[in-house]
Amino acid sequence: MVGADTAWIIVATALVLFMTLPGLSLFYGGLVRSRNVLSVFMHCYAIACLMSVLWFAFGYSIAFGDGSSGYWGGLGKAFLSGVDSDSLSGTLPEILFFAFQMTFAIITPALIVGAYVERIGFAFVLIFSSLWMLLCYAPVVHWIWGGGILSGGGILGDEGVVDFAGGIVVHETAGIAAIIIAFCLGPRRNKSTPPQNPGFVMIGAAMLWVGWFGFNGGSQLAADGGAAMAMSVTHISAAAASLTWAAWEKFKFGKASLVGMVTGTIAGLASITPAAGSVDPLQALLIGAIAGILCQEAVNVVRNILNIDDTLDVFAVHGIGGIFGTLMIAIFGYTSFVTQLSGLIIVGVFTIIVTYVLIKVVSLITPLRVDEETETNGLDLSIHGERAYDVNSVSYTHLRAHETDSY
Repeated sequence: MVGADTAWIIVATALVLFMTLPGLSLFYGGLVRSRNVLSVFMHCYAIACLMSVLWFAFGYSIAFGDGSSGYWGGLGKAFLSGVDSDSLSGTLPEILFFAFQMTFAIITPALIVGAYVERIGFAFVLIFSSLWMLLCYAPVVHWIWGGGILSGGGILGDEGVVDFAGGIVVHETAGIAAIIIAFCLGPRRNKSTPPQNPGFVMIGAAMLWVGWFGFNGGSQLAADGGAAMAMSVTHISAAAASLTWAAWEKFKFGKASLVGMVTGTIAGLASITPAAGSVDPLQALLIGAIAGILCQEAVNVVRNILNIDDTLDVFAVHGIGGIFGTLMIAIFGYTSFVTQLSGLIIVGVFTIIVTYVLIKVVSLITPLRVDEETETNGLDLSIHGERAYDVNSVSYTHLRAHETDSY
């Protein structure tokens, strides 16, 4: 089965990268105004490139190095020192395990993009994302997946936190970072504009759904029944959450929207992620059905009660979904509730502190938010010198900064 395991994880690696490029890019890009769509694409693409280099340089070593403290893996594997084509990680070539985990290190800071679109400085995005991946994400990976303090035999006992594919590692960390940065940024000056391209949103969500089979199924790190079960429960949860989100929208507002339904898909996917290695299909159905309503109500709380402009609802969908799914593992009796809750609290507090400190530090280097004129004119033209807009509903055209056509 060694060859089959390797073949499957090669495919899964490509699927997870597909989630960010192009899945997440289109999902987020369709939700913003046309004057900012290219900036969203740029954020996702640049983060993918930068995290790849940083994961190779330091991130992989911090997360999966041989450090003995339990808090980080050290720098012994920096720049893949000691890793070659013959090195193994379990049944897999270690270089493949590195590549698979790299795609997680790409999508996690990319998820945060949804919280700050349409008003953030590009230099801030690059510097913050780099430091956050190395100082927040990579240590948490080590704690839970790299044999660190929250894994079996660590500070929470022999069992350790159960997080199959990233309910805590990916979704809680990204969701909390998103709401912290949205709070520090303040709201957009115009929050009332509807999504510029719901079709992009649906296509992006569909790509994320397909890519999630690599995200969750690949986390089994083997081509076996466990991977097949993870893929099956992932699909069932996503389908159930899509339906309940749409039904709850219809009940509350009289109409079920396409954007709402596909947002429910993402809520179901995020919620099943930590539990995909534990639950059965019926339990996955229940997780998804609840997530579609729970995450929708969380959107309302963040927007209308907390009055935080987490633009594309990263915390409500990913953060709450990941936390909910992590706790459901214990509710269904697969592990200790105290252990799961403790892991969530420890990682949550750590993420809040690191994120807030990094925002303040990076703000001393480059402005957090663009000026009013840049925000009004759109980030595409003002920062990147190009823009995209719908020409008679037929095609998108890139225009250079010196052109004078109005939106």
